[in-house]
Amino acid sequence: METNEIKKLENLRNLTAQYCSTLTPSTDKTGTYTAQIKVHNYHELGCTITEMLKLCIVALDHDVHQTTAIKQSPINVALVLEMVLEMFPLDELEFLSNVAEIVREE
Repeated sequence: METNEIKKLENLRNLTAQYCSTLTPSTDKTGTYTAQIKVHNYHELGCTITEMLKLCIVALDHDVHQTTAIKQSPINVALVLEMVLEMFPLDELEFLSNVAEIVREE
């Protein structure tokens, strides 16, 4: 390779090492990856899971929160999910996957 190409490839490797850290390759050689969430402790994990469950309960039966301990204002889950779907960077994520794969092959 030419010197310029080598520098570009090294720069790409450095950027990949810096930014492509969300997925960790599995140790069992299956070609799969693991994504982790970071929490401070078990209490924060429990609170996060509880909030997710509450959101699911409200999404499944909008009236159930009036008779349970869930004291939240109504959530328009469909609207929130539509907004998230519009913001989700699929093209960018596909690009990152391709770049990470190219760098691993080199």
